[in-house]
This record gives sequence, C-alpha cells and structure tokens, in this order.
Amino acid sequence: MTLVPDTHGVDTFLLDIEGTTTPIDFVHRTLFPYARAHAGSYLRTRLGSPELREEADRFRREHTAEREAGESPPAWRGGSDEEKLASTLAYVTWLMDRDRKSTALKSLQGRIWEAGYREGTLRGQVYPEVPGALRRWREQGKTVAIFSSGSVLAQRLLFTHTGSGDLGGLIDAYFDTTTGPKKEAASYMAIAHILGREPDAVLFVSDVAVELDAAREAGMRTALCVRGGEAPPTDHPFIRTLDGLLT
Repeated sequence: MTLVPDTHGVDTFLLDIEGTTTPIDFVHRTLFPYARAHAGSYLRTRLGSPELREEADRFRREHTAEREAGESPPAWRGGSDEEKLASTLAYVTWLMDRDRKSTALKSLQGRIWEAGYREGTLRGQVYPEVPGALRRWREQGKTVAIFSSGSVLAQRLLFTHTGSGDLGGLIDAYFDTTTGPKKEAASYMAIAHILGREPDAVLFVSDVAVELDAAREAGMRTALCVRGGEAPPTDHPFIRTLDGLLT
C-alpha cells in the first residue's frame, strides 16, 4: 500500500465531506437531528403554498418508486393539503429512519439547515487542518470541488458558516447526487467533464472505499481518508489528514 498519494500532475482536488473534511459526528449528531426536529414545523409553515405542493410531488414520485421496488413506506394520502402534509412528513420520517440517500430528502434537509445557519443555531464544522489546506491549494492555483450526497445548498452552507470563518471562497464547485450516485463511475466522468479536466488530473478523497473504486474506474486518482484507527485493507493510497496531500 502506498502511504502518500501521487499528486504529480494533479490540478484538481475533489473532496467528500463526511469523514474527509468534516467529522461524521457533526453530520449524524447535529445536522440530521436538527432536520428531524424541524421538518414538521418547516413543512407546516408552508401549508397551502405552491412550494409545499411541489415538495409533496417530489416525495410522492419517490414514494411510488419505493413501492414499485418492493419497499413498504407509509401509505400516501394526497387529497387535501393537510393530507399531503401528513403523508410527506410520514414518508420523510421513514426515509430518515433508514438513512436513505433520497434526493428529495437531501433537498428538504438543506433548506431546513439554511434557516438554522442564518439564525446562528447551526455552525459548520471542519477538521482543524482543512482551512489551511484549502488556502494552500488556492495559492498553488489548484481547483477544489466537493462531491457529497448532501445537497449543493447544504454543502455551501456548511463551508460558508464554519467556526473557522467563511471558507466558501476557497471552493470552486459543488456536486451532489443530482450529478449521479457516488458509487458509479459515470458520476465521476461527468464531474471531470463539467470541470473541464482530464480524469487523471483529478484526485478524489473519501473515507468510503467503494466510492474511490468508482472514481478510479472513471480514471481519477484516489486517496482514502482514514481519520482514526487502523487503515482498512485497501489498494487505495491513504491519508490521515488533508495535509497528506502534498503538492
């Protein structure tokens, strides 16, 4: 196993969030519970609005796909606005209970978090070396992009409201699952195309090996971020912090 990834010729760093730039605990113990606690009030304040009807329609389409795939989500009753609200909230809770990577759910969570960040209730967290690494890459003329299952809105909010200040100006692009699943090579090929880069000039960093497998299949270079404990068996180079990506 190569300890230090080869960054020669790399001009773009594509970063995951959970376990890479940001502690997993912040996402699972702060952000997710916040969204769960505020989902009902957020949706209710929009009762009768076109926004809620559009929201309900997005969830209803996913709900239909779940049932067609053999899953058993809560029954959907979509007559009145009150019924749409109740059905949407029940399905949202069902998705949260299963930690589903639902695009509609991620979009809703992002808007709920937006209110929390604006009120000052939420503040984004990043690992201590992240601000310095981002600034160093910026000074070197590197491109930095984010690819996370959280919505682009949620990503932007996290990096622009951190305890280390607004880091948004150090990030050039954000990608979420509207680009494609994180475990499929086509998603990484699409990202490289959008960034105007050859895949080999992009280094993807994640704490999830199967995501790295997909990125490597697309032609990208990879690095497994191992924040604590023993490095798992892998044929990907690994790092302990972003400072391990020396250029």
